[in-house]
Formats: sequence, structure tokens, C-alpha cells
Amino acid sequence: MNDQNSFLVFSGTNTKYLAEKICKSLGCPLGKLQITKFSDGEFSVSYEETVRGRDLFLVQSTFPNADNFMELLLMIDAAKRASARCINAVIPYFGWARQDRKDKPRVSIGAKLVADLLSVAGVDRVITMDLHADQIQGFFDVPVDHLYASGVLLPYLQSLQLEEMVIASPDVGGSKRANTYAKYLGCPLVLCNKTRARANVVESMQIIGDVKDKNVVIVDDIVDTAGTITKAADLMKQAGAKSVRACASHCVMSGPASENVQNSALEEIVFTDSIPYTNRCSKVKQISVADMFAETIRRVIENKSISSQYLV
Repeated sequence: MNDQNSFLVFSGTNTKYLAEKICKSLGCPLGKLQITKFSDGEFSVSYEETVRGRDLFLVQSTFPNADNFMELLLMIDAAKRASARCINAVIPYFGWARQDRKDKPRVSIGAKLVADLLSVAGVDRVITMDLHADQIQGFFDVPVDHLYASGVLLPYLQSLQLEEMVIASPDVGGSKRANTYAKYLGCPLVLCNKTRARANVVESMQIIGDVKDKNVVIVDDIVDTAGTITKAADLMKQAGAKSVRACASHCVMSGPASENVQNSALEEIVFTDSIPYTNRCSKVKQISVADMFAETIRRVIENKSISSQYLV
């Protein structure tokens, strides 16, 4: 690997837990960064060591609240003004990704706005994981390395050694992801067709496929209120499923999500640690993606292929 003095890893406030794991995997210390907060909520960022001529990897997921994203923008700006050679934003969870198109009149396309703000701030590369829509990569004018949580979730599912396994998608939009899992594991695919009354509220849902006496695994990218995934699990259990589990990339788990999961037919729900989860729920399990991001950083530094580390 290149001389460790040629690159530095820094982290924002709320993704420090993951950055520390990434640094441990890379065998390097976490860079020194000072975030000063003012009484009115404003804050400033300063690097406590020289970054001139270095390749920087700034680790920060942009989950709510918006301070996390603002920290990342200020980190990028400060690095650019301090003459960093290359600024890489490592964003395990890319927020606003659900706003990837105009789905009704007079709405913003938040994902494109966030991409523009990162570019204007001065980012040279983005490393992220499981964007809500793959085409968001095209919103950037800089290279985007798009990783997949399947690299850690598929080995876990294989370790369960479930007989009569069926992969399910909680909605038609996630069918491509679920089909990829089903092909890799060599098992059938089941779909759920849902209609929404409004955002975060499912009006109705139907199962397309056979789940009777099957061990069902529901695959998704984001679980927010957990309304969709728990409704799907309950329906599948009523349809005769032997067991129902779920796995998803990003543990947003807002509002009543933990309670919804706890009271549902789900045996467990497995996430990556792209977002910290503090509301403990006995059915929630998190698997770290630190080694995967560390290996990607290593390959970026060494100008090696990244796609070769994907399982699917």
C-alpha cells in the first residue's frame, strides 16, 4: 500500500463510530478535526493537522438531521482551502436519495441538489453504498464508487442455512435488488404490490407468489418507519410462511419504527451500520461495512479495480 502519510481519514460528528472501524481496518489513525458549535446552532470546521498535498477521505453519512450534511460540506470546503490534493467524500448513507425525480408537480429533486452542493463545495470523488436509485450516480460530475451492502448481507443469509428460502421484495420498485439476491442464493422470488395513501403510510398490499411453508427473507434498501416491511411480514405470516426475516442496507428507523418491528411477525431484521441505531430493539441486528469501505479506500489509493470486490 502507498505511504500512509499520503492520505488521511477524517470523520464528522455522528459517523465517527464507523470511521474509527475503517481506520482500524486500514491500520491508520483517525485524523484530528475540530468542530466548534455556537449557541445559535451554527458551527465551524477546522483541521488540526496539515492536509496540504494529501488525499483526504471524509467519512460522513447524511442522515437526519441536516447538520450531518452541513458538516460534510464544511469539511470539504475547509480541505479545499487548506490545499488538499484530492477530496474523497465517503458517504455510507446518501440522504435525500428518495427524491430522485419529480413524482408530482412543483416538487424539488433533492438528490440532484445534494449532488450539486457537494460538487460546488469541491469534492473530487464520492464513495457511497446502495443508493435508493442507481441513476443518482449520474447526478454527479465527479467519479462515484457505488458499493453494495450485499457484500456483507449475502454471506450472513448464507450462514443461516435456511431450508425452503424465498426472497421477497416489499414493493415492485425493489424487485431488481431482490431478484439479484434470489439468483445468487438460487431460490424463488416473491413480490409485494402496495399502494400508498401518502408518504410513509401504506394503504393496501398484495403478495404475488407462494410463501406457504417457506422461510421468507424480505430485502430492501431503506427502512424508515418500517410500516411497509412489517405489513409485508405480517401478510406473509398470515399466508402460511414458516418464518419471516428482513435485511436492508440503511437503518433509518425513525418514529415508531422500532415499536413496529418489535410488534411484527418479523423474527429479525438485519442492517448494515451505515447509520447509527440507538433505539435498541431485540429484533434488530447490525453488520459492519467498515472493512468493505476500508478495502475500497485502499483500492482507490492504489488505483486498483473496485468492482472486483462485489459479490453481485
